[in-house]
Amino acid sequence: MISKEEISEILKGYDKKNITIATICSHSSLQIFHGARREGFKTLGICIGQPPRFYDAFPLAKPDKFICVESYKALLDYADDLVADSAIVIPHGSLVEYLGIERFESLAVPTFGNRRVLAWESDREMEREWMLKAGVNVPMRFEKADDIDRPVIVKYHGAKGGWGFFIAKTKEGLQSKMSSQEKYTIQEFILGTRYYIHFFYSPIKPDGYRLSKGSLEMLGIDRRVESNADEIFRIGSMKELADAGIYPSFVVTGNLPLVLRESLLPRAFELGERVVETSLDLFGGMIGAFSLETIVTDELEFKVFEISARIVAVTNLYINGSPYSDFVEPGLSNGRRIAQEIKRANELDLLEEIVT
Repeated sequence: MISKEEISEILKGYDKKNITIATICSHSSLQIFHGARREGFKTLGICIGQPPRFYDAFPLAKPDKFICVESYKALLDYADDLVADSAIVIPHGSLVEYLGIERFESLAVPTFGNRRVLAWESDREMEREWMLKAGVNVPMRFEKADDIDRPVIVKYHGAKGGWGFFIAKTKEGLQSKMSSQEKYTIQEFILGTRYYIHFFYSPIKPDGYRLSKGSLEMLGIDRRVESNADEIFRIGSMKELADAGIYPSFVVTGNLPLVLRESLLPRAFELGERVVETSLDLFGGMIGAFSLETIVTDELEFKVFEISARIVAVTNLYINGSPYSDFVEPGLSNGRRIAQEIKRANELDLLEEIVT
């Protein structure tokens, strides 16, 4: 991983009056570019081949310029070009998945957030350790198929948008579906309502929901629309579907906005607080946008089954604000909130506090 000292040296050569916000042209790039523009930043899109034409349809979210690369893995060769533009890279799920953690960690360009968080987020063993140390309620995990005594969901490691997840009710059902050599985790399947809570942690904001350092904001909540999993049971029971060779698929295809029962908001903030405070102890803290993926049971108990420690694509629902972010600032998107954090840090000469 590139050192903090190396990033500090690069930042010293930046034109602080002309910082550029850069990200890969995918995932949540439209709101990142749109939010950056609203805060007065120049924007730069990183793409493969020719610039995507769909940006022409959205002039308020079209980057000011593009860097076109042969492959995302070749992005490291363009670090000098990004530095010449005084660029700060905003990581998102596509960047992490396409570039890979090791390449991303060695990218010699100042990056919003703490790069160390990605190792903890992408490895489900480390992620579970993080959650347990935070004292949040997590689903039971099974180490091997012989231990299964209830329905489970199998998840592969990394940011895959739900691809490859599957449900099994028995040991035999698990073994019949397991074909990949990738690392995976077996969790109990929790019945309840899914709430994906979008938080933002600022280490430099002095007011609001205060933590030991900085403050915590909630900017939205959603539920994911997952390929055929949300509609499959319209055509038959689980047994009938299995007999026909049809199984639920959890590939994310879209998102629905949600609000949480207001009496549960204190518990939601407590979850976010515990996760952030523990991250400060474990690896110096995650910075900026993150999402806790939870299930609320009929006993009104939160179970945290995953964390995304970066801006998540589901925030695209709220380009002009959510029922929660509007109580912070009208029309506040995650993309704009990231730009505001960079702008504030730059004005206070605190960029080193929020980039690595």
